[in-house]
Amino acid sequence: MDKNSTPKSSKVDAEMNRLFESGSLPSKYEKILRGFYTQVRDALHRANQPCEAFDNTFMDYLQVITDLYIKPFEFQPYHTKVREPFDFYNFSLDFIRPLVDQQHSKTFGLEIATEIEEHLKRGENAIFIANHQIEPDPQAITILLEESHPFLSEKIIYVAGDRVITDPLAIPFSMGCDLLCIYSKRYIDQPPELKAEKQLHNKHTMEKMSRLLAEGGKSIYFAPSGGRDRKNEQGEVEIAPFDPQAIEMLYLMAKKSKRPAHFYPLTLSTYDLMPPPETIQVELGEMRTAKFTPIYLTLSPEFNMDQFAHEADKTLRRKKRSDAIWNIVNTEYQRLTGKSR
Repeated sequence: MDKNSTPKSSKVDAEMNRLFESGSLPSKYEKILRGFYTQVRDALHRANQPCEAFDNTFMDYLQVITDLYIKPFEFQPYHTKVREPFDFYNFSLDFIRPLVDQQHSKTFGLEIATEIEEHLKRGENAIFIANHQIEPDPQAITILLEESHPFLSEKIIYVAGDRVITDPLAIPFSMGCDLLCIYSKRYIDQPPELKAEKQLHNKHTMEKMSRLLAEGGKSIYFAPSGGRDRKNEQGEVEIAPFDPQAIEMLYLMAKKSKRPAHFYPLTLSTYDLMPPPETIQVELGEMRTAKFTPIYLTLSPEFNMDQFAHEADKTLRRKKRSDAIWNIVNTEYQRLTGKSR
C-alpha cells in the first residue's frame, strides 16, 4: 500500500459492493464512485484530518443517489433548496467542508459583503458576476461566508447549467442550493430533438428570474463564461472568457425589475479542491478528483454598469463592459494565486 494512502472504511466498501452487485446502482458509476471516495479519503489522511465523519456522510451520499436512481428528482426552472425530510443543504456542506483547509482559506472584501446584506434587507438586488471553477462552488462560497455573513451565505441564488441538475452524482449537491436552472449554449443542441424543449425551459427560467428581481431582496450568482475555468497548454488555470450578451441580458432584466440592482465582480480560487476534467466532455459521468486545500474568494467593489453608456455601438459597448468585469476578476485571481507581477 502507498504510504500516503489509508485503508478504506469497510462499511463504505461493503455498501458499494452491495449496491453494484445487486444492480441498485448502474455499473458505469462504479469506477467513478470508488475513485472519488478513495481520492477524498486519501486527501484527508495526508492532511491528518479525521475520516470517520466523512465516511458517514459518504454513506448518506450512496443512499441518496440510490434513492434518486429509483425515483429521479425533477428540477423546476427555479429550485429552492431541499431541507426536509432530508437536509440536502447541510449534507452538501458536510461533504465538502472536510476538504477545505479553513485555517489557510481567505475571504477578501468582507466589508462589501456587509454592504450587500444591507442592500438585500432594503429590498434591493445584488448580482455577482463571477468566474466558476468547480461543481461545488456554491458550497465553497457558503463555507467562505457562513461565519462572517450567514445571512448572505444562505440567500444566494445560483444560475446553474444543466450538467449539475442532470448528472446523478452532482444532483444531491444541487438539491441543497437555490438554483435558477438553465441549459447552456454549449449543450442546448444535444440531443437535437430536445432543443425546443430546452429553449422553452430557459424561457420559463428567465421569466422566473424577472419575477424574483421584481420582488427585490435577491442575490444572484452568475458565471457568464457558461462553464468552468480550465488549464491552458502551459498547465495554468485561466479565467474563462465572459459572454457580453449574457451579461447584457441580466443587466436589462435587472433594469426592467424597477428595483435598485447592484453588480459586483466576484472572484473564486477553488480549482484545486475538486478540479474539472482537463477537457470538456459532452457525456455525463465525469471522473472526480479531490484535494485538501485552502480556497479563496474576493468580492470587489460595485461595478458601474453604465460607465460605457457613451459608446454608440451597442456591440462594442457590451464587449467593453464584459471585458472590464473580466479584467477585474482576472486581476484579482492573479493576486489570489500569487501570479500578479
